[in-house]
Amino acid sequence: MSASQIDRSQYRVYCAGPLFNQSERDEMQKIADCLCDAGFSVFLPHRDGMEFRLVVEVLTERGFEPAQAALFLHAAIFSLDVYQLSTECDAMVWNLNGRTPDEGAVSEAALAWSLGKPLVAYTDDVRSLIAGRFNPLLVGLVDFVTHDCITDLPDKLTHACAESAGSLRGTRSLSPKMQQTIADGRCLWQAMQSADASGDNELIADCVAELFAPDGIEPNGRSEVSR
Repeated sequence: MSASQIDRSQYRVYCAGPLFNQSERDEMQKIADCLCDAGFSVFLPHRDGMEFRLVVEVLTERGFEPAQAALFLHAAIFSLDVYQLSTECDAMVWNLNGRTPDEGAVSEAALAWSLGKPLVAYTDDVRSLIAGRFNPLLVGLVDFVTHDCITDLPDKLTHACAESAGSLRGTRSLSPKMQQTIADGRCLWQAMQSADASGDNELIADCVAELFAPDGIEPNGRSEVSR
């Protein structure tokens, strides 16, 4: 398939990269906006997913121990992001900027590559670890090619989509553990997308606790077997 045959409106793009300060979040938003302006739709985790701080606050107010709430909320975020990348999104743009590449984005890129998703990497950061080069196990995922201009990303991704057409790996061939992770992420996403849950951290916390709180763990740190 040629790039001219790609309908960008049919592709949802997972945007992965560092999100640990306002500058990094602004850069990720800029990447997402550029893709949207070019006709793609996007999933931007810090905007379209859950805000950890707000949901964990609800869970602790309900009596869950902070460390326990954080643990199963992390499990929820993992499942949600794996579901988005494996099922809801058709391609990925990976921001490699940072003193070292963001660990979460590295995992997401490896997952996208293993699923045969179109994957494009962006970096304009001169810092690197190995004599001016990225670790080959990272850039090997994008055929050792990165791009240093955000405005080039839509065209580069379009070409990647054309080259990857027909090469996606079906989720039925995945391990049972990954299939369960995707199923849990799907349930959480559907709850988040319901009419009543939009922006409602109380309802999101309900779903997180139901799906991801370990068996026997209840608010106030109690367990069913200890009562």
